[in-house]
Amino acid sequence: MNSKSTIIQKSLLALIIGLCSLTNISAQQDAQFTQFMFNKLTFNPGYAGSTIAPRLSAIHRQQWVGLEGAPVTSAVNFNTTLAKQRVGMGLTFIHDQIGPTRDWSAQMAYAYKIPLDEGTLSVGLQGVLRQYRVVWNDARLTHQQDNSVMMAESSKILPNAGLGLYYEAPTFYVGVSMPHILENKLDLLEDFVSTDITSLANRHIFGMAGVLIDVADDIKLKPAVMIKYVQNAPIDADLNLTAILKNDFWVGLSYRFGGSKVQGIGESVDAYIQYQLTNTLRVGMAYDFTLSELQSQNSGTYEFFVTYDLRKTGRISNPRFF
Repeated sequence: MNSKSTIIQKSLLALIIGLCSLTNISAQQDAQFTQFMFNKLTFNPGYAGSTIAPRLSAIHRQQWVGLEGAPVTSAVNFNTTLAKQRVGMGLTFIHDQIGPTRDWSAQMAYAYKIPLDEGTLSVGLQGVLRQYRVVWNDARLTHQQDNSVMMAESSKILPNAGLGLYYEAPTFYVGVSMPHILENKLDLLEDFVSTDITSLANRHIFGMAGVLIDVADDIKLKPAVMIKYVQNAPIDADLNLTAILKNDFWVGLSYRFGGSKVQGIGESVDAYIQYQLTNTLRVGMAYDFTLSELQSQNSGTYEFFVTYDLRKTGRISNPRFF
């Protein structure tokens, strides 16, 4: 590793550690995942085609188990490279359910890859088609005669677009993205009820970074961070430290900011494990321990992950850690 790469790696590591000192980070915004470092395509179209082989992955999150109406989120990703690894293509399907809302979206990503020094810069664009639906029969009404919820359900189809930059080198990565550029209107009752209140899907900006550190021949550490920002809301962030043992067993611990301004100790402490079952198949699971006042109302959050590489079997001579 040359001195320039070492300086960049140390600077990125210092940035990740420095985020721990921020005290104004709070609030969950978009769908979130504890194993975010293995689900980058959901947030950044620039990641498309960054894997060695065509890759199919799926992640399912059951948040705040035992709390009625709590978020349940699933995402399925596929990405591959084309044109001698100069182009990446990706496809993501996401389902998010919170209370009576049912949210489906499909994201088609394109990334153009530019070799730079020891790494690759990917410029990504994506088209998004989203169905936002509310099943009013699942809502608990405070006023039983509320005419604004007289129908069984209502929905909207919302087109959108996103962009992202992603740079990856052998020992670190960094990216920034805006998955949805347009601020779609989410009003579902505007044809039935006159109101001055407008519900918008606000733009979200995501920043991600990670560093790979060799500790011993069979032990590596990988600090990582995911930062989430939306206008007029506090910044949110997940901080993670992963230990990689013999390239096959991954174990990580995370801290998520936010959760409560009253308690002020964060949203959750999270742990995950993953195991490389074969050269092409990896599985994992995560558990979030709630730190906010909701702690007494739920039994934690569970998340399950699986990824499969579509390539010929054989020993991995150059395993990828990002």
